[in-house]
Amino acid sequence: MLRVLHTADVHLGARHADLGEQAAAQRERQFAAFRATVDLALAEPVDLVLIAGDLFDSNVQPRRSVERVAAELRRLVEGRIRTVLIPGTHDVYDRASIYRSYDLPALAGAVGSDLLTVLTPDRASVALEPLDLVVHGQVFATKRAPHSPLRDLDTAAPAATWHIGMVHGSISIPGQTEGDEVVITTDEIAASKLDYLALGHWHSTSKGRAGTTTYAYSGAPEPVALDQDRAGKVLLIALDQRDGKKSITVTERQVGQTRFERLELDAPTIPSQPALIQLLAGRADPDLVLDVRLIGVRPDALDLSADEVEAAVAGQFLKIRVRDRSVPALSEGTIPPQDTILGAFIRDVEARVAELEAAGDDLAAAEVRDALRLGRLLLSGEEVTL
Repeated sequence: MLRVLHTADVHLGARHADLGEQAAAQRERQFAAFRATVDLALAEPVDLVLIAGDLFDSNVQPRRSVERVAAELRRLVEGRIRTVLIPGTHDVYDRASIYRSYDLPALAGAVGSDLLTVLTPDRASVALEPLDLVVHGQVFATKRAPHSPLRDLDTAAPAATWHIGMVHGSISIPGQTEGDEVVITTDEIAASKLDYLALGHWHSTSKGRAGTTTYAYSGAPEPVALDQDRAGKVLLIALDQRDGKKSITVTERQVGQTRFERLELDAPTIPSQPALIQLLAGRADPDLVLDVRLIGVRPDALDLSADEVEAAVAGQFLKIRVRDRSVPALSEGTIPPQDTILGAFIRDVEARVAELEAAGDDLAAAEVRDALRLGRLLLSGEEVTL
């Protein structure tokens, strides 16, 4: 049985301009995930590591960053674990390619061996004879592929028990992928006759089967953006053959530090804004992306600002988002007489709420409900913060 580790979309050196002061920390998380991937490969141990594109976020990287990556790849070389990688759409193999500027196999100590292979337009496959395996990976010198990278694939030569493909691109989805630089179809995957196709480009983990070919996106080992809650993993692939029958097993393994959690809170259980802040602070975690939603019917006395709550605890999380989806209550019990200000106000505003809800305008209805809540408080002599 052969064991393969599949990763992609590491995006080392990403600038993360949208993260401000957290950008450097997120870059370190991404490198830590790459190191954890190497740790996992050595611990299993696997026979082969596949990096299906976008190891680097761009072709412009300082030498110290490239050497840092090469040092991790050297650990695989020293462990006699073979690595094959292809450029992606961020570290595309154009004239300015980082793989032209730096001899990664030399930096990793793999010169004169098959322990580290970078596939290029001039080298679309590598036969790893000790593994009885061929890795195919058509690479182009432009970001936009002139044709499908599976078009000229031939699994008949060279001969080997196992044939693995690598593609950095999208599987065709009508109406969604027409603008993508590299696109393949499930029919092409099936026609390839590959045993396994290692995919990169999509940052969420997913897998499927077309014909006799098992294919999978490993996803990014650490989220590149803080809404990628299916990232953070690599894939372990087991290739086995018994009595002439092949089997492929795909197992997800967590390597990323970032965690995602969704928390729904029933508004009637929240006594006040300070109490909500204290509750959330109790979940503080610098690696956590927390999505909080307030739901249910909000009591009139509960006065809070989602923005203020976010600001109060933002420094205690990697990211926190607080959304108030609760709705103010309609009036309960006996409504004051029509000829009173409060009674007339409640009847007029509740009629307007009913009209908006009947028209399906839930956002406007929620705003009018809140006006109803504030009006009831004001007309009842309560203090209200606007």
